[in-house]
Amino acid sequence: MGTVVDDTASVEFHAFFERHYAELSRLAHLLTGEADTADDLAADALLALWHRWDRVRAADHPVAYARGVVANLARTRIRSAVRERRRIALFWSQREERTENPDVAGVVDVQEALRRLPFRKRACVVLRHAFDLSEKDTALALGVSVGTVKSQTSKGMAELQRLLGTREVPQRVHAAVGAAAREDAAAGVRKRSGGAEGRDR
Repeated sequence: MGTVVDDTASVEFHAFFERHYAELSRLAHLLTGEADTADDLAADALLALWHRWDRVRAADHPVAYARGVVANLARTRIRSAVRERRRIALFWSQREERTENPDVAGVVDVQEALRRLPFRKRACVVLRHAFDLSEKDTALALGVSVGTVKSQTSKGMAELQRLLGTREVPQRVHAAVGAAAREDAAAGVRKRSGGAEGRDR
């Protein structure tokens, strides 16, 4: 009987993984600004979810729980990277060399501006305007109040408008998620072609 329960949980988790992995990877990308590691961060989050799957599957909002795990992992990654970034001054400027299409410059501007926001403001802006979550769902994912989401989103958008010099911030932030999806897909192809065997072990 235990095997039946385990098999059911495995099937449920696999379906959850297939349905939400790409979204969680894009979220990780926009929160950290690191396209090359977003895939791994999303995978780490889903691995953490699998280890507590009984609790996750019983939650009222499993996807919000997953987004919260990604946000926490992203925050931890950013904090640990701050020291390293002091030693690697060109870490971000090198990413601006991409010129595959005419929208790249605008996307880089948005990602650069997002990166300059404090993490909570960035997370609220990304979830509200890139992923179109409601204030309630954003609050649920980040473990904060709806009031906090409102104030942090408003302040974050005001800062982005100042940094980008435009009032079309919501549209530009929303467009950035599409660019993140393309970058994450490309990074995923590179990883699967070069390291799939190692990750399966």
